[in-house]
Amino acid sequence: MSLSVEDIKAALSQVTDPNTGKDLISSKSAKNIQLNGADVALDVELAYPAKSQFELIRSSVLAALRALPGVGNVSVNISSKIVAHAVQRGIKLMPNVKNIIAVASGKGGVGKSTTAANLALALAAEGAAVGILDADIYGPSQPMMLGISGRPETVDGQTMEPLENHGLQVSSIGFMIDPDEPMVWRGPLVTQALTQLLSQTNWRDLDYLIVDMPPGTGDVQLTLSQKVPVTGAVIVTTPQDIALLDARKGLKMFEKVGIPILGIIENMSTHICSNCGHAEAIFGEGGGAKMCAEYGVDFLGGLPLTMAIRQQADSGKPTVVAEPDGQIAAIYKEIARKLAVKVAEKAKDMTSKFPSITIQHT
Repeated sequence: MSLSVEDIKAALSQVTDPNTGKDLISSKSAKNIQLNGADVALDVELAYPAKSQFELIRSSVLAALRALPGVGNVSVNISSKIVAHAVQRGIKLMPNVKNIIAVASGKGGVGKSTTAANLALALAAEGAAVGILDADIYGPSQPMMLGISGRPETVDGQTMEPLENHGLQVSSIGFMIDPDEPMVWRGPLVTQALTQLLSQTNWRDLDYLIVDMPPGTGDVQLTLSQKVPVTGAVIVTTPQDIALLDARKGLKMFEKVGIPILGIIENMSTHICSNCGHAEAIFGEGGGAKMCAEYGVDFLGGLPLTMAIRQQADSGKPTVVAEPDGQIAAIYKEIARKLAVKVAEKAKDMTSKFPSITIQHT
């Protein structure tokens, strides 16, 4: 009995993508299936970055196809293709930026900026083109965390080039001011600065732009929701009740302005003793997961409170680049993949498919 394309599809429908939980046929990830005699070739195209998972998925596909009777050589090409997804109604997408993800918290001190930096680096490590916008105008910390200093260059006098390090494109008010200079600005100036940083930076073909938000639910958050095409928001909290109280406010604010919550990250979940390795829930436990259950949003993952994460961020080499093969970098990458899968499941942006209509009086 000769092999058919239907046999191949049946075998691939038994292969589950470990990141989405869906099989390769129903998710339409298996493409260009070719059968030449007994030889099989196909592409597996993921809608999210997952470079670290390519070999795992390839081995699963090879195992499933080689189990078919009479199969010859099997060739599998795995790749990622990230597209733009829908944003708030009435707001146009930015040129050269497919998806904007806001990383927010209700209160300061929960490690939001460290999480935003490592999340951006994790997405880049998984193969995406990533930028990070430091929207914390009063307390910009991304230049220090990402080990970048200097002033942005301008070619035309109107726009500026992002600064780069560790494979990320970065824009921050911190590049334009003295590090010791306080930003004594009222709300309108702050929101104007955010808008300019976002729209006057020459981002280069980004799959994701991570926006490190200031804490709270004030002017910057409102400006972002009303003027910036945001694909979704991530809330960072700690398990502590007081942090969760403020995280709830942040979550409800995004819900009110029509920005979907992609998930919650619980930072400082457990403290790991640097001497003996003992784990202790000094900020309480299970708060993030409980909040997710309460509001019907995804729990993206929890990160331990370790001295290494703090030291690496302070030194300008966050954990994902300082220890790329370490256990904590693996947690950040898993969170990044879950986040990217959530984005990929959203409706695609179709505005580019519609022709622009102009009415002329003749």
